[in-house]
Amino acid sequence: MTYELLIQHQGTIMLPPVVENVSIEWERQGQPGKLTAEVVKTPGLSFQEGDPCRFSVDGTPVFYGFVFEKSRKGSTDEIIQITVYDQLYYLKNKDTYVYTNKTAADVIRMIAEDFQLNVGDLEDTGYTIGSRVEDNQTLFDIIQTALDETLKATSQMYVLYDDVGKLTLKNIGSMKLGLLIDEDTAGDFDYKSSIASQTYDKIKLSYENKDTGAREIFVAQDSSNINQWGVLQYYEKLDSTTNAKAMADALLDLYNTKTRTLKLRDVLGDIRVRAGTLLVVMLGLGDINVSSYLMVEQVKHSFNNEQHLMDLNMRGGTFVT
Repeated sequence: MTYELLIQHQGTIMLPPVVENVSIEWERQGQPGKLTAEVVKTPGLSFQEGDPCRFSVDGTPVFYGFVFEKSRKGSTDEIIQITVYDQLYYLKNKDTYVYTNKTAADVIRMIAEDFQLNVGDLEDTGYTIGSRVEDNQTLFDIIQTALDETLKATSQMYVLYDDVGKLTLKNIGSMKLGLLIDEDTAGDFDYKSSIASQTYDKIKLSYENKDTGAREIFVAQDSSNINQWGVLQYYEKLDSTTNAKAMADALLDLYNTKTRTLKLRDVLGDIRVRAGTLLVVMLGLGDINVSSYLMVEQVKHSFNNEQHLMDLNMRGGTFVT
């Protein structure tokens, strides 16, 4: 396995020797991609915060971002540790937006144009959001709200990520990898099951009809689980009654189940794996045997001593992070 780190400073390409300990971290929502590395300070090596950086594995670019931090420990230390974030970092900015009749992809394009971000392939979600007022919100939150509204209306989940310098939006159904994780490829795991978080057996949606003064209620529930778990209610106020009952049914399908957390450690690495990727997991966890596709919620790739390992937080079916 070979890898290289290129840094561009004032038009000059730097190729600093990488010591070891390169890591890449991706999360499915709310965080930029992050690369950390240790490089050797050589004569002529000069770079600053804001300089673009590209990391390649076996000749294939896998990460593009900008230097945000660099540090040394003492004047005699010849090792520089750098932290690089991809352009999703700029979605931490706050702003106010008012928009009507836009899909989630439209919202991303609107924000990308305003903040000079590069856009790649954005899948059409097929769902138009009627109107939104987003006041003093992070750009991450504005986009995630659009994706959440799409999920509630269509039961389809989309993932926004930076693909080597370009904003990309994909349906998780198109992010399957033919990669098997089992006892031979996973080092170890942490596992927990619960109904204490993100589990609801009753969905209650309400709409205040200003014309009649009446409150319209839309309910979906599972009586069997209510008898076993008690009433675990999800409540939300609606702006309109369009598809309200279908939305209640979709939310019940989504949340009416135990949640299980599964964290896999020291998995044999594959750089194609990013947050949102679907992998086949076949593991015995004690109370259940998993044999299905699960989604990667978080991944950390670690490159050290020519070894590539991954730590994965998995989600899917009854698994959440």
